[in-house]
Amino acid sequence: MGAIRAGTLYVVATPIGNLGDITQRALEVLRGVDAVCAEDTRHSRQLLAHYGIERPLVALHEHNEAELAERVVARLQAGEALALVSDAGTPLVSDPGFRLVRAARAAGVAVSPIPGACAAIAALSVAGLPSDRFCFEGFLPAKAAARRERLARLAGEPRTLVFYESAHRIEESLADFVAAFGGERRAVLARELTKLFETMLDGSLQSLLERVQHDANQRKGEFVLLVEGIGEDADARLIEGRRLYAKLAEHLPPSQAARLAADISGAPRKALYGRDAADGNR
Repeated sequence: MGAIRAGTLYVVATPIGNLGDITQRALEVLRGVDAVCAEDTRHSRQLLAHYGIERPLVALHEHNEAELAERVVARLQAGEALALVSDAGTPLVSDPGFRLVRAARAAGVAVSPIPGACAAIAALSVAGLPSDRFCFEGFLPAKAAARRERLARLAGEPRTLVFYESAHRIEESLADFVAAFGGERRAVLARELTKLFETMLDGSLQSLLERVQHDANQRKGEFVLLVEGIGEDADARLIEGRRLYAKLAEHLPPSQAARLAADISGAPRKALYGRDAADGNR
């Protein structure tokens, strides 16, 4: 790849499970930079040691990033080359790093991507769902009410939806998906991608929920959930439902307007009401 460039921040993707998935270019960068900014220095130290790399580590995570970004940028402006890594996958994709990258770019510092593993893209590549247009939503809110409100706003999304979820919330979240999107919506649940117990469950949201409920092994690990977007017919119903809802809401309470618009158009009531709630909070 050539020499490491002084004063450059390299955003380096690392494996999401299988250590063989790191790129040759990533290894060259990690060996050549002056220091590595890492989400968890203990985890990253083990990763670097596996490849025989010894570099100074700087802890940069969600709790100190805003405070530390200025100091890291100052090091870059002084001519150091630094790498940014997360615990696994591509930094900034549901991981820290955004504030540092924004501060570096604002200061005129060069920021260079070193691409590689990303759980969302890996799952999308094997899901068998439309991938020409997709929407990455990352982690849903931990609190049930906020999560359900977010899902209600996404129920009418025509693009394939990609989510991350943790083991202790996967069952509860799937139940909320069924309530918001309907149990028949097609989905894929990717678990422990590139790791020993990798599994891909394919079917309706309801069938995925039941599989997870009845198999404790499917409630362990790290998850990517992909949900098919609403179809063209359903999309047309949603557009009509929202048109009706806007008119009815001028004269009726939101919940009543949404119920009537849903009955007339066949659109999901929660999608209509959720959209209004989102718009009203802007």
